[in-house]
Amino acid sequence: MPREAIVHTDEPEDERQRDAALRPRWLREVIGQRAVVQRLGITLNACRKLKEPLGHILFDGPPGLGKTTFATVLPNELGTSIQITSGPALSKPADLLPFLTNASQGSILFIDEIHRMPRVVQEFIYPAMEDFRVDIVLGEGVNARTISLPLQHFTLIGATTRSGLLSSPMRDRFKMHEHLEFYSVEELAQIVRINARKLQTDISDDALVEIARRSRGTPRVANARLWWSRHYTTSEADGRITLDVAREALDMMEVDAEGLDKQDRRYLETIIGVFEGGPTGVEALAATMNLPTDTLSDDVEPYLLREQFIVRTPRGRVATARAYQLLGRPMKKRPDDDEPSLFD
Repeated sequence: MPREAIVHTDEPEDERQRDAALRPRWLREVIGQRAVVQRLGITLNACRKLKEPLGHILFDGPPGLGKTTFATVLPNELGTSIQITSGPALSKPADLLPFLTNASQGSILFIDEIHRMPRVVQEFIYPAMEDFRVDIVLGEGVNARTISLPLQHFTLIGATTRSGLLSSPMRDRFKMHEHLEFYSVEELAQIVRINARKLQTDISDDALVEIARRSRGTPRVANARLWWSRHYTTSEADGRITLDVAREALDMMEVDAEGLDKQDRRYLETIIGVFEGGPTGVEALAATMNLPTDTLSDDVEPYLLREQFIVRTPRGRVATARAYQLLGRPMKKRPDDDEPSLFD
């Protein structure tokens, strides 16, 4: 049986264990992303009838929306094995070679954050994805020779938060490219209900909706909010998560009614207080907040953009009237507000 190599570089151990415990095991158990689930169901059914391996699949979207969940569900549906690694762990072609040679017929190789693979590794995997072979160079100089090593027909599943960083030849080699969207409050409430049952935690319907509303449209965040609420009610209440208990727990976690946490509010306070509402670039915001640029663009801004607290313009980020209202500050008139637009 192929070895299973699990490499995670960003998530703490307790978060990985929590996500694994609450993660669906079958496609029918997946809540939300109905269009993606339907297309994957059709593909799985066709592969079973044709007795063919699954085609390569690329999942992209913001963190926590279920890319890894889909990747771990598919081998269960097909009754095959899975090898798991991540882009940062594959710094050179030799790092990828053991995964390819150990792949069995129809098995799955899952690469998380695949956009972080170096270009030389992406080019090395091209023939493996198309022709199921790898070319190995032995020796150097005039004595060098190339050996073409055949591989079993495996399935590569990639997950990325920034598909634009993948080269076009790499993206084109995936048979399916699925983009995951944020979840509705109703879908998140259903996820929280199912996971509360798995955790043997009693929770009221009002508390379900409250946790879902404050979860930024993301199942991973909803699981974290549920986990904290469960610990809070066990320590400070009678063990049942009611609406009041959920509000108290999330308020202590510094998550407001809009789902914004301390870092989100700090972002809005910076763009309004320091940059007078913008426009300003993300690099200037990151330097002022002493945070990496990727943290703002990948983790903070997607939800603020989706909820229309900020907008992106050609000149930079701009705070909206809703952001001023949230912070209780009067909206200042910018000098360019009176300038005529192209339509004027």
